[in-house]
Amino acid sequence: MLVVKPSSLGDVVHSLPFLNVIKSYFFNSEIHWVIAKGIEGLLEGHPMIDKLWIIGKDDWKKLSNVKRTISEIRNLWKDLKKEKFDFVIDLQGLLRSGLITVATGSRVRVGFGEAREGSKLFYTHRVKTARDIHAVERNLKVAEFLGCDTSPVFFPFPLYYPNPSIMSALPDNYGVFAPGARWETKKWPAERFGRLASLLTVPVVIIGNKSDKVIAEEIVNSAKGEALSLAGETSLKELMEVIKRARFVVSNDSGPMHIAAALGIPVFAIFGPTDPVRTGPYGKGHTVIRADVSCSPCLKKTCEDLKCMRSISAERVCEAMSLRLSSYLPVQ
Repeated sequence: MLVVKPSSLGDVVHSLPFLNVIKSYFFNSEIHWVIAKGIEGLLEGHPMIDKLWIIGKDDWKKLSNVKRTISEIRNLWKDLKKEKFDFVIDLQGLLRSGLITVATGSRVRVGFGEAREGSKLFYTHRVKTARDIHAVERNLKVAEFLGCDTSPVFFPFPLYYPNPSIMSALPDNYGVFAPGARWETKKWPAERFGRLASLLTVPVVIIGNKSDKVIAEEIVNSAKGEALSLAGETSLKELMEVIKRARFVVSNDSGPMHIAAALGIPVFAIFGPTDPVRTGPYGKGHTVIRADVSCSPCLKKTCEDLKCMRSISAERVCEAMSLRLSSYLPVQ
């Protein structure tokens, strides 16, 4: 079988429980997965996945790469068809993923009944789900359609042996800040993260990719010596290991937030334009912090006001952390 779920990082994390129940039910199956270049580290070496199909979807959007893109897509379609998949599941629900699904030539192609961009036209079977449920549960509805028992919910991450040099740089007892996000509207101001770091009595490690280095340095400069930046310095697997060893994670609505929740690390998630019912940290023991504004959630990627994020103070987040973690995390 082929699972089409290229991105994004958090969305792929949400699909891990689906992978778990599918592999448990179809235990002799050979599972392939379409994943976007740049986040393949999340699934590389996964014992439940036999083959990853890595696509450069971001490069495909660039007009300067049009010739190479056409060649890559042509070869991808040809190679997928050779596999003769028994069935294909599209958990992305966009035009690109729908086209990949139909390109396989499989007689059974399953996707969401509410899929966007016309992708549902490429499916042989459509699964109707509610939009006001969490993405994890929505994916599991597809597994239920295929006859799987979807309880309990478990996130199977691949095993990883961490880089000793990265791990040795970490404090003995620390929290993690994940200040990045794909949308600018989902980013809590850097100075608030820095102020929060200065209020806590444990050091903070800042994580993120290379594009987060600037905001990470802003946080370090505002943290009065209480923050260490590893933004852009770790692989995805190393980033996961840093999260795994943390006491807590403070994050915007982002991929690292979902990784932390899936690993069972207490998450303090700062939400503005997005809906925590659908994309909040999944599971128990997490705290969502939101401003009481009528326009949230608006799901907008641009905004001139951003009062939903800017009206949340560091002191308010610190208070929420103190209430949840008072047993082992005193605050100043």
